[in-house]
Amino acid sequence: MRILVEIAYQGNQFLGFQIQQQGRTVQQQFEKILKRMHKRHVRIHPTSRTDRGVHAYQQFFHFDTELNIDNQQWQYAMNRFLPDDIYVKNVQTVEENFHCRYDCVGKRYRYKVYQGEHRNPFKSGLETFINSDLDLSKMNEAAHHFIGTHDFTGFCSQKTEVESKVRTLYQSEVVQTETGFDYVVTGSGFLYNMVRVLVAFLIEVGKGKRQPDEVPQLLEEKNRNNVPFTAPAEGLYLEKIYLSPESLTEEFGNDIKIHLKKSLEND
Repeated sequence: MRILVEIAYQGNQFLGFQIQQQGRTVQQQFEKILKRMHKRHVRIHPTSRTDRGVHAYQQFFHFDTELNIDNQQWQYAMNRFLPDDIYVKNVQTVEENFHCRYDCVGKRYRYKVYQGEHRNPFKSGLETFINSDLDLSKMNEAAHHFIGTHDFTGFCSQKTEVESKVRTLYQSEVVQTETGFDYVVTGSGFLYNMVRVLVAFLIEVGKGKRQPDEVPQLLEEKNRNNVPFTAPAEGLYLEKIYLSPESLTEEFGNDIKIHLKKSLEND
């Protein structure tokens, strides 16, 4: 039996999602509980592996089990033993051929920035602080250049170990908030540190150090040295997971099917 679990977590006290030899991770917390229940090791398979300090409003993983337990009881049992910074939102039984990673067709991230004269200790680890005035209009102009199918080699970590760095973005926008701004980006998938590099570049644009019309050339050059900064992890949230093409088209319209086909061919 294959079980799909929807969770949320605050990431500032985790070394990331993926299990490490030492240190606290999200995967470690769940596999410890499942081992206790099964009397053996049970591997979980996530839709995404967030980095150290990154949060998630919505994240999924699946696992296989021979235990005949009701979905609500799975939820109750896991939440009972989980720490306060992780919560199981929903549990459901899925088909045996369902796979969290391969059936995921899109993700949305939100990066939160607050501004002002002084840091707010109550936002520490949850949002990134910037005390500079920023031109949000120019930042948004630059953000829109990232929409579409591009090779993001110049906007990801040089440690990224995948053959193709082509990804499709369906949404890329800067949204003003009461205390600063959010960068909201939805795509077929994301490379290592990609969102944080995009944010760092947009902040440079907001400060007037870079220009929006540089984006097409930077994408073409595929040189990470031309975009050297990476924004801190603390402001980054995995906000939504799309587990079917229908969920994407419902939000972005039928024209997304063309981009979706291209992105699946590149993955």
